[in-house]
Amino acid sequence: MQPFTQTNTLIVGAGISGLATAACLQQQGIEYIIIEKNGRVASAWHNHYDRLHLHTNKRVSQLPYKKFGANSPRYPNRQQVIDYLNDYQQAFNIQPVFNTVATAIKKEGDYWITQTTNGIFQSKNLVMATGPFGKPKPVVLQGMETFPGKIVHSSAYKTGRDFAGQHVLVIGFGNSACEIAIDLFEQGATPFMAVRSPVNIVPRDMLGVPILELSLILRFLPPRIADLLSAPLINAIIGDITRLGLKKKPYGPLEQVQREGKSPVLDIGTIQLIRKGHIKIVGDLDFIEGNLVHFKEGAPQSFDAIIACIGYSQDEIKILELNRERFEDLRVSINRQQYFGKDGCYFCGYYISPTGQIREISADARKIAKDIARK
Repeated sequence: MQPFTQTNTLIVGAGISGLATAACLQQQGIEYIIIEKNGRVASAWHNHYDRLHLHTNKRVSQLPYKKFGANSPRYPNRQQVIDYLNDYQQAFNIQPVFNTVATAIKKEGDYWITQTTNGIFQSKNLVMATGPFGKPKPVVLQGMETFPGKIVHSSAYKTGRDFAGQHVLVIGFGNSACEIAIDLFEQGATPFMAVRSPVNIVPRDMLGVPILELSLILRFLPPRIADLLSAPLINAIIGDITRLGLKKKPYGPLEQVQREGKSPVLDIGTIQLIRKGHIKIVGDLDFIEGNLVHFKEGAPQSFDAIIACIGYSQDEIKILELNRERFEDLRVSINRQQYFGKDGCYFCGYYISPTGQIREISADARKIAKDIARK
């Protein structure tokens, strides 16, 4: 049997959640090891498309004990976020064990045993920090094998320059899909968006104030009540989306987070481009026949490329041997989790928060470190 590498706490993942947890454990004087499957911290941010910006303002998007620089814009871009995270790693001298993939994790007696491609780790506590966006969901479209152009998952999309002069179908209407559609238009492509489900859309800023700041004010109210209070102003800014070919959800954005565990769309200009006809809305995709895409409603159209913004799965946490209810617990915030810290197992960054994902991660990391220190 291979010898164990022992530590008080093992952190799995050196993305935003892992870095925040490591810094908070340091502040509590807790020994830890952090492992990362890739060769650098925050690898997801390095792989994202070039145009990406934070959709949440920097004040609510900073990690514990370190702010964004004063010269950073309100909504930092991809490279500015990468620079901030690299600076964060250096400031706290966080040294992950890179190129180490966790393959199986289970509790044996008083310890968590984590098998990896780089040895076995034994720890009193375990912090899963791989996040809610794991593996890209597979792209499965009827007739896609007949399509002569490029079909890519949004995780493989880099820049609209690759599609200049082309008619491009974007499948989905989440935050990534909407920003990719903007990027395609700005880089000379003609974007269409295939939208299947009803959506909620909120402005990124309201009267010059980031929407997340307003969400913080409303967070103590029941989601349905908070949605009712904010609806008139949101409707005045966004307008009637049904006139654009979109369907509206029967409940508001905060209730959407509670019911579905998914964020509403933070509009950064997509709606205006749709109104001007620069981005065109089509219905749910039915099947593909050569370069012709058939929709469940409306006439078929030809496209040069398809970008599938269909999301990610959380398969990475399934290597952890736990009862199903532990994973169901991740649908709510740490403050409401029934099994928070049970058996020394913690999850950082899996709850989709209406007040900002990175803000929630920062709060999670502090609470996890304090709980481990308390024990």
